[in-house]
Amino acid sequence: MINISIRKKLMMAEGACDLVINTKIGTGELTAISGKSGAGKTSLLRMMAGFLKPESGFMKTEEEVWLDIENKIDLPVQKRNIGFVFQDPALFPNMTVKENLQYAAGKKGDKQFLNQLLEMVGLTSLADRKPAELSGGQQQRVAITRALARKPKLLLLDEPFAALDNEMRRYLREELLTLHRKFGLTTLLVTHDLSDIYYLADKVLVIDKGEIIKSGNPNQVFANNTIDGKVQLQGEVLNTYKSGVVYIVEILTGNTIMKLVVGEEEKNTLHPGMKVLVTSGAFEPVISLLS
Repeated sequence: MINISIRKKLMMAEGACDLVINTKIGTGELTAISGKSGAGKTSLLRMMAGFLKPESGFMKTEEEVWLDIENKIDLPVQKRNIGFVFQDPALFPNMTVKENLQYAAGKKGDKQFLNQLLEMVGLTSLADRKPAELSGGQQQRVAITRALARKPKLLLLDEPFAALDNEMRRYLREELLTLHRKFGLTTLLVTHDLSDIYYLADKVLVIDKGEIIKSGNPNQVFANNTIDGKVQLQGEVLNTYKSGVVYIVEILTGNTIMKLVVGEEEKNTLHPGMKVLVTSGAFEPVISLLS
């Protein structure tokens, strides 16, 4: 459990504002942080990592105190046992993939563990290549793997998939979820993408104007079961499942997750990742596949 209670004056999108965060992050949870640009999401991650210092407050794990302004405790970045991944992979261009991992792991790094990481994410064949020889998706895979090189207990991710196409985004989020579960990580993910949140997050924190305005699991925070009026909405299928005697399809449209009842035949044609058009019909919504 990470207990956070901090206050920091920031210049946000709407002017000067206090970022005030009081929350607890469960051990082993993957928590998504959502909200408008300039709401304070990245600043929160930077304070957790030790790159930015709040004016007041504390951050405590079950084992140690990272920050306690009143008692003048402020552990440096290297002592917080944290892995950090930015939107920009920020790899060392003069080092190979393997050398990037070795540098991150330090002189006492576990070489066997690094080889295991490379194998897990399918980078063994690229271990001797430099970043310029890799695709954007491959570079981001290296960045995520590098963040795990020191065996951190907390992984902080700031929009890690933002610059990737949809296919690579889906691939990497599955890979991230595998790593999160494999190593029992506590993970915080800043993202604007609702499909990332739905697929990955156990919990969501929505920040607006420096405060947490909503929290809960993705369905509690974003779900909306109705379509009002004569409308057409484009969306992405997130999931289908049986609930009692009916089938439910969950569709992401904008910032809303809709749950619609469908027949078994229709359910069998709808798969996660498909793009669809939802139209309000006379009696029930109609779901059409988009080519």
